[in-house]
Amino acid sequence: MPTLALLLAAALLGDPASAKEKTAGNASQSEIRLGMSADFSASARALSIELYRGAMAYLLPLNNAGGVNGKQVVIKPYDDQYEPDLAVRNTLKLMDEDDVFALFSYVGTPTMNRALPLLQMHHDKHFLLLFPFTGADTNRIPPYDQLSFNLRASYDQEMKGLVDHFVAVNRTRIAVFYQADAYGRAGWGGLRRALDEHGLEIAGEATYRRGSPFDQSYDRQVAIMQRLQPDAVVCVGTYPACAGFVRDMRDRDVDCPVATLSFVGGGAMLKLLSAAEQESNRDYTSRLVSSQVVPSYNDESVPAVREYREAMDRYRDAIMLPDSLLYPHGKTAEREYAPLPYGFISLEGYLNAKLFTAILQRMGADPRRADLAATVLAMGDFDLGMGQPLSFGGETARRQASDKVYYTVVRDGRFVALGDGEWEAWAKP
Repeated sequence: MPTLALLLAAALLGDPASAKEKTAGNASQSEIRLGMSADFSASARALSIELYRGAMAYLLPLNNAGGVNGKQVVIKPYDDQYEPDLAVRNTLKLMDEDDVFALFSYVGTPTMNRALPLLQMHHDKHFLLLFPFTGADTNRIPPYDQLSFNLRASYDQEMKGLVDHFVAVNRTRIAVFYQADAYGRAGWGGLRRALDEHGLEIAGEATYRRGSPFDQSYDRQVAIMQRLQPDAVVCVGTYPACAGFVRDMRDRDVDCPVATLSFVGGGAMLKLLSAAEQESNRDYTSRLVSSQVVPSYNDESVPAVREYREAMDRYRDAIMLPDSLLYPHGKTAEREYAPLPYGFISLEGYLNAKLFTAILQRMGADPRRADLAATVLAMGDFDLGMGQPLSFGGETARRQASDKVYYTVVRDGRFVALGDGEWEAWAKP
């Protein structure tokens, strides 16, 4: 708390020595800086790394071609290790020292929840949080809804879709495994509201501590599920814990369908489970469904997916973060990160950068932070090549561009789309 108090005091008082160097909300002559606080080195790092890589896959060729109106679009990344206090420190630095144009693609609910009050404290400087990687309601409802814009659908929308589909195939006893923090509670609340629409209640729950690794035992949580015997389990967590939980569920012959939300990180989870399958000769990836908020990265009939895959192939090595962020305590073979060729999360990062560029192009040669919100709200209907209409503004002053939720299952070692007519295969006997 003393550290946080000092940080907040610094935010209020400012730094007179550096004030003369600020751009007063205008972009600099040469670049437009976006500030990103995310976990690049700890338990959820695959989420943040892939989101950043996807964004850079769009921005790198854009900048090589001259940027937007002659200005380079630059992401200033800081590592918060998925810890709220570090996110506070990073956010203050991005606003007060780096004077970024906007905050961009923050990763996680617990960290975003601590950043939003700082934006409110700086409301006179017009900072906004653009396209965070979370579906929580914190930035979608008062008092913070005017401080952010979202591309993705919400966790409530993901949960409602999963519950509606499970109930339609007579799977009504739905339990939840969730992270014991603001993210987990956001998902838990979405599940409760979705079940309430059907006159149902959560069948039972098990929690885990944020940062729990894949290789720890989840037998305690699985024992709860064995006792409950649910028709389905929804996971609201990050990929290491959810993969470990699924592994231990199947090892103890709990074979009901398991659903995961988009934030879990399906690609990273699948990588862990596939490796574990090879070691154990057990099936860890069937009866696994994942809700997503972007199209399948394998669906090349979608124009944006084709663009994204070409960019990821071309710039694979050039879009990686520096080792100083990835390995703050030194690079070792055990900690070396192997990037995914493609994935839902890097596709979302690509679309986030594409959307910001579209907004920036509407702001003219001298974009000002004070004009950012009005520019986004004036966009109306637009197309990012996702195969679906998107919109901001309008009569309801929409601040979430997409309401679309997609569903995927694992086949032949990769996630593929699950069509509406295919849910019958999941019907309760």
